[in-house]
Amino acid sequence: MQECTNARPRVTTASGTRGGVGGWLLVLCGLLIVWQPLSLGLVASGVLDALPVRGLPLALVLMARLLVTAFGIAAGLALLSRRPAAPTMAKVSLAASAAIDVFVYTTHYFPSNRLTGDTELFIAVSLAYHAIWLTYLFRSKRVRRTFS
Repeated sequence: MQECTNARPRVTTASGTRGGVGGWLLVLCGLLIVWQPLSLGLVASGVLDALPVRGLPLALVLMARLLVTAFGIAAGLALLSRRPAAPTMAKVSLAASAAIDVFVYTTHYFPSNRLTGDTELFIAVSLAYHAIWLTYLFRSKRVRRTFS
């Protein structure tokens, strides 16, 4: 009988062979796995009452946000388990999340309580957040070491 294990190589950052999932990479995993679904749940629960009035467009936007969040969870789990395609998945997830945020902020399909003139600020903050994490994924030595 063969034993199947998913054992990973020993993490030895001093020699540079392979880095671990820690530091900012671990923070990103937490944001993708915990914060993004929690945030979606809170936002979705607040707009469900508008579903009968807003109809299919709101339902489609909610489904799109749910798919983006699910892909983000998958990317976060892939990062934690050090899958080779994980950084690419995380980059795609962050780009999709930024795109859905901009769509939600610039269209009338999703109800909001933003004050007039605040939309640009919300877009700027969202794009900055996603750009910072994308820059981290592209430039981080830890990411290169962990997934090389």
